[in-house]
Amino acid sequence: MTAPRLRMTGISKSYGPTAALRGVDLELVPGEIHALVGENGAGKSTLMKVLSGAEKPDTGTMELDGASYRPIGPQAARARGVAMIYQELAVCPDLSVEANVLLGLESSGFGFLRRSPDRDRVRSALAELGHPEIQPDGPVAALTPAGRQIVEIARALLTDVKLLVLDEPTSALTQDDARRLFEVVRGLKGRGVTVVYISHFLEEIEAIADRFTVLRDGQAVGTGTVGSIGRGRMIEMMVGRAVQEQFPRTLHTPGEPVLELTDLAGDKLPRGANFTLRRGEILGVAGIVGAGRTEMLRAVYGLDPVRRGTVKVHAVIGLETPAGRIGQGVGMLSEDRKEEGLSLEQSLTDNLSLSRLGPYSRFGFLSRSRLRGAAKSLLQTLHVRHRDPDQPVGELSGGNQQKIAIARLLHQDADVLLLDEPTKGVDIGSKAEIYRLIGQLAAAGKAVVMVSSYLPELLGVCDRVTVMCRGVLTLARPVEEWTPEQIIEAATGG
Repeated sequence: MTAPRLRMTGISKSYGPTAALRGVDLELVPGEIHALVGENGAGKSTLMKVLSGAEKPDTGTMELDGASYRPIGPQAARARGVAMIYQELAVCPDLSVEANVLLGLESSGFGFLRRSPDRDRVRSALAELGHPEIQPDGPVAALTPAGRQIVEIARALLTDVKLLVLDEPTSALTQDDARRLFEVVRGLKGRGVTVVYISHFLEEIEAIADRFTVLRDGQAVGTGTVGSIGRGRMIEMMVGRAVQEQFPRTLHTPGEPVLELTDLAGDKLPRGANFTLRRGEILGVAGIVGAGRTEMLRAVYGLDPVRRGTVKVHAVIGLETPAGRIGQGVGMLSEDRKEEGLSLEQSLTDNLSLSRLGPYSRFGFLSRSRLRGAAKSLLQTLHVRHRDPDQPVGELSGGNQQKIAIARLLHQDADVLLLDEPTKGVDIGSKAEIYRLIGQLAAAGKAVVMVSSYLPELLGVCDRVTVMCRGVLTLARPVEEWTPEQIIEAATGG
């Protein structure tokens, strides 16, 4: 039997009264791709932060290649060959590719940087990863998200990486970029590198991983070979219960039109968007990254300029500011919840109520008690895991942060919901809850536009689907008339 590359035994970590990890055991072997799965808040990120030296465990031991391993920080972990690439990439966009790859790893002689050998090292690492087209002297800001990931992986190669952790690596990638990343990961496996792959997409895990470990509530509840159990059983292990439906549907009937776009075009994107959205309908918008779907929603909401075309909300035609759209009953969920959707340092109560304070104001003063009461009700309705309504929203897991962003639209009492990637970075159990909530909103007469890069949820949740390709929207068709292959063909200009 192959000797373990890593052995973690009895790892525990608490933050105040909250136990993030409770006696976790994990064993990895050289040259394997090991999937770490679980709901948001299950402890995956905390366990990997302990592994990468970003956090110190309260109890437990670790061994790396048979030797004791207890890094005092990420730099010490990298010196031992352990590197972690987070979902939010840690690159300096204003620096060159070479500077990012070599950051902290520059070679020198007699007090001078050895630029020529360093550049050769960078070129060699990029070529080894199958991306010789990335120029060392080019700015990282000009790269795609996939290119920036390659830069981080190249940096890990220069440290003679033995164990690489990838946290949600495909969340911002196109399908082609994801496929190329899989080739890179398999190449690392062939070199004997151990890869820990964290993802909420079970189809990715089935395609790329050799073994898996499931975390739930800070504990390891199962491990095995990928394919040894069915997908339904893995989901059940993750959420602690049987998930009857991955895409629950609530009966709803479309009514009169509430939002109409006619030849809508922005400065660059979209180039031509036409659709009619009805009350009680869920309209899905598919397309590859960069097609113009987000720009379309932003133009409708008043965040981006409109070059031509009209937007009709209810019976009112005209362009508006976001405040004007809120007044018309339109709410928008940004795909970037950390930068645009939430104020991470403010409380759950403040984030829920920011777009609608009127009911809690009298003579210019806010009633904090009434605000907290409304927040508690919403938090309970959406099953948000939290400690207190006054805790910063940044302390919540990704799935619970997303629920807060959606809850704000509910508190706003929006009639038209523009949802941009509503389940991005959300675990399986929370996804099912969000799908159920979207269906319930449609049943209550809300109209929903749902932009998503995840085809199964578009086909499983929406009533009609339209596809955007290079800024132009196709005619919306009932979901029954689409297949995944047809959507991909339309999205890629076929």
